[in-house]
Amino acid sequence: METPLRKLVGEKTAKALASHLDLHTAGDLLYHFPRRYDERGEHTDIRSLEVGEQVTVLGQVQRTAVRPMRQRRGNLLEVTVGDGSGGVLTLTFFGNQAWRERDLKPGRWGMFAGKVTEFRGKRQLNGPEYVLLGDGSGDGEPGSGGGEASEEIEEFAGALIPVYPAAAAVPTWVIARCVRVVVDTVTPPEDPLPATLRATRNLVGLATALREIHRPASKEELYRARHRLKWDEAFALQLTLVQRKHRASAWPAQPRPRREDGLLTAFDARLPYELTAGQRAVGEEVAADLGTAHPMHRLLQGEVGSGKTVCALRAMLQVVDAGGQAALLAPTEVLAAQHYRGMLDLLGPLGRAGELDGDPDGTRLALVTGSLGAAARRRALETVAAGEAGIVVGTHALLYEGVDFADLGLVVVDEQHRFGVEQRDALRAKAEQPPHVLVMTATPIPRTVAMTVYGDLEISTLSQLPRGRSPIASHVVPAAEKPAYLDRAWRRLREEVAAGHQAYVVCPRIGDQSATAEEVGAIGEDGRRPPLAVAEVAPLLADGPLHGLRIGVLHGRLPADEKDSVMRTFAAGELDVLVATTVIEVGVDVPNATVMIVLDADRFGVSQLHQLRGRVGRGSAAGLCLLVTEAVEETPARERLDAVASTTDGFRLAELDLEQRREGDVLGATQSGRRSHLRLLSLLRDSELIRDARVEAVALVEEDPELDRHPALAASVAALVDEERAEYLEKG
Repeated sequence: METPLRKLVGEKTAKALASHLDLHTAGDLLYHFPRRYDERGEHTDIRSLEVGEQVTVLGQVQRTAVRPMRQRRGNLLEVTVGDGSGGVLTLTFFGNQAWRERDLKPGRWGMFAGKVTEFRGKRQLNGPEYVLLGDGSGDGEPGSGGGEASEEIEEFAGALIPVYPAAAAVPTWVIARCVRVVVDTVTPPEDPLPATLRATRNLVGLATALREIHRPASKEELYRARHRLKWDEAFALQLTLVQRKHRASAWPAQPRPRREDGLLTAFDARLPYELTAGQRAVGEEVAADLGTAHPMHRLLQGEVGSGKTVCALRAMLQVVDAGGQAALLAPTEVLAAQHYRGMLDLLGPLGRAGELDGDPDGTRLALVTGSLGAAARRRALETVAAGEAGIVVGTHALLYEGVDFADLGLVVVDEQHRFGVEQRDALRAKAEQPPHVLVMTATPIPRTVAMTVYGDLEISTLSQLPRGRSPIASHVVPAAEKPAYLDRAWRRLREEVAAGHQAYVVCPRIGDQSATAEEVGAIGEDGRRPPLAVAEVAPLLADGPLHGLRIGVLHGRLPADEKDSVMRTFAAGELDVLVATTVIEVGVDVPNATVMIVLDADRFGVSQLHQLRGRVGRGSAAGLCLLVTEAVEETPARERLDAVASTTDGFRLAELDLEQRREGDVLGATQSGRRSHLRLLSLLRDSELIRDARVEAVALVEEDPELDRHPALAASVAALVDEERAEYLEKG
């Protein structure tokens, strides 16, 4: 498998495979799986080809025509090929190439590769590479029509023809020829899967799977090969996660059992509302975890506004009752400051021990962020080091810059900033034993993603919203097709402000305040104008449709104290409208805000839009989210927005998001420069297979935690999920 390709396919071809497709060894090539399989008589759907695409088409020659060229000497050969669906494509060859006309006889089937262009409304390929299939393979030049290339692919002509991810310099049939050499000469690797597992799960051997995925004699063979190779990917991932979970469960931790007469009981008694059934159930799970002698590693997921923060605060109070401290890490200073104020409000006198109006049996809260003044920071750090502050809120700076805890018992990580290797090491240094960890996210995670990406954590889900939360209506505003709808959106915002409410206007970019109107609307090379920006939109709104309203601006480039000041002013009702970037996506809680207008909504992801609209409807008045777009009907961008507007079910939207994103992004395949072997597994389509792999991984790790009795399997897992990728999975 490690044999260099130059020893197998020659120096020139190996160099092309390495430089264009990053394939260097026999193993690399065997794991370069076909993108699809064509059959003669089945169409490729020529009508769906897009101009500019590099394509490989299976088609049948319908007719040929030779005519003299106008601008220069010589003839032009035009060949029309069809795909059986009614779609046709013109192949054009310049110069006197009579042998091609003899080669490309009507009725012949071939594979044609090139870049799609358009001439007078017709799709065409100029001078494409091609290989002909079947009888009378012609006497063309090797690799560019008939001859040697045809021989190489002849064995596929009656069955399934693999079409590989290719490059202009390395067409699919060259890859097929190289794969054939490798399959015929390289000794297949030892099968890493235990024989009993293969038998139980009815899986073919690895050597058979690698041969049949490239040269399937039937669809049944192809299915078996793909199923086995998907198993390898799913099993490697699950073994990695189950092993990590197993190792973590062996670490010692200080138990923090619940005390019946402590702060938590007093806090529950003063809550102005009843906990939902979901919050109570999550509370029981977390309380049980905290009481054990091993560190809790739990993910708490719940819709925006489902009450995760209250669950986290109750867990923190349980730890404080048991003599420890708890830290909440937020992704931004704005959010850290907001959590701090929100917790102070919820705790009341219980969070102000040592102050005149504080409860002597309570605790103290400390806020530690990078922008604190020197004196305030020193005071905060002293209360943390002395153990006087039972609850500490801050950004990830908490883990590093000279912050010492007296007895750190619980870390709550807010908003899917997963707990990475460096953070875990930094925290271990701050606690005599690893602390308990609770990770919170408001982005609903489809079950298979949770199992695959967060598989080393226990998962709790809050699915119901607390009483008193209002529904959010969402509508798409098609600004290009119906400009009057956008005017109505601004009027609707003014109506909400007139009724005493507040609004958000969200833009995809921060922008430059000094930009001219021409620069703002300039069309880029891709034919689109730049995304709308806060710095440019805010003054236009102030002078135009929102004239006379009190408008504030919030984005990530503002100094921390200014961001905090803007948020406080908005929360206090002293601003009517906040024009912001996605800095408001997470955790911003202003119950009086009832309307949100998202400009260039098609430039945001599904999860982002769902998160953003969760900022409105947080009080007793209904929320309204207007998604403004220039995307026209029936485009993917518009369909995505229509889906967001049609449902507030975060789990349904999370699956839609996954369908539309490359799944490799979820698995970390694109996060490093190294190639990933995670190629076939689909988190959506293969959910059952992933569940089965999880079951087998748990069973195997229980009996052989470090895979000592399965060295080939351990090596296979290391190859499929390298250290960099394992670390990515851990950080999320």
